Amino acid sequence: MTASGTLLALRDIGWHHDGRQILRDVDLTLDAGEILTVIGPNGAGKTCLIRIALGLLQPDHGERWLRAGTRVGYVPQKLRLNSYLPLTVAEFLAIPPHAGGKGPRRLSTAAVTRALAEVDADHLLQRPTHALSGGEHQRVLLARALLRTPELLVLDEPVQGVDLAGQAALYALIGTLRQRLGCAVLMVSHDLHVVMAATDRVLCLNGHVCCTGHPEAVSRDPAYRELFGVAGAGSLAIYTHHHDHHHTLHGDARHCGEECHHD
Repeated sequence: MTASGTLLALRDIGWHHDGRQILRDVDLTLDAGEILTVIGPNGAGKTCLIRIALGLLQPDHGERWLRAGTRVGYVPQKLRLNSYLPLTVAEFLAIPPHAGGKGPRRLSTAAVTRALAEVDADHLLQRPTHALSGGEHQRVLLARALLRTPELLVLDEPVQGVDLAGQAALYALIGTLRQRLGCAVLMVSHDLHVVMAATDRVLCLNGHVCCTGHPEAVSRDPAYRELFGVAGAGSLAIYTHHHDHHHTLHGDARHCGEECHHD
């Protein structure tokens, strides 16, 4: 069913809910080390597709294949933490991914600090989780996913609630993590204004696969333009990260010195 380099494959996926067809005849493949971004309007079935890819949702028909033993890190679209049960970032990240499993009852402070450092957020270690900004919250969730040392990183709307400058910083970080860790990335977005230059392929979804390919090719595809209109297609910007600077948590550009190694 799969090529030797394939990490994840979905074939002929269909799913319905409350009598409505949400997904039909969807194919998706992801190779090891590849970044694939799924785009589409609200209600296109993107989150359902991600849940099927993760094995959290069973399709009505079709086949899902994930390479045996693949470690998966997942950043959900929303994770609301109750302010009435305050946790610091350190306490939140120390909670093991699988409660009641065979792993450690709590993750070490050293492991938590390393994961936060990977996403340039180790200064948040003692910050209350309910006091985080949108960009900080997403980085903490990303750090939690990295604690699994994933071979596949799945991100559902990773820049939700983050301003445009912060989005650029997060997209650049995701590309850097792919290079540093060698993991594949499956990412979902409904925001067509910024798409990572590092994305190897884009899949445009609207219940079915409208088109797929390199971001620039997809933006010119007639199926894409029919779905989003000429104005919407024109607003698709290919984000390019210039390596003579880096972005702070707030999206501010800082000139790089010799000590910077974000490539």
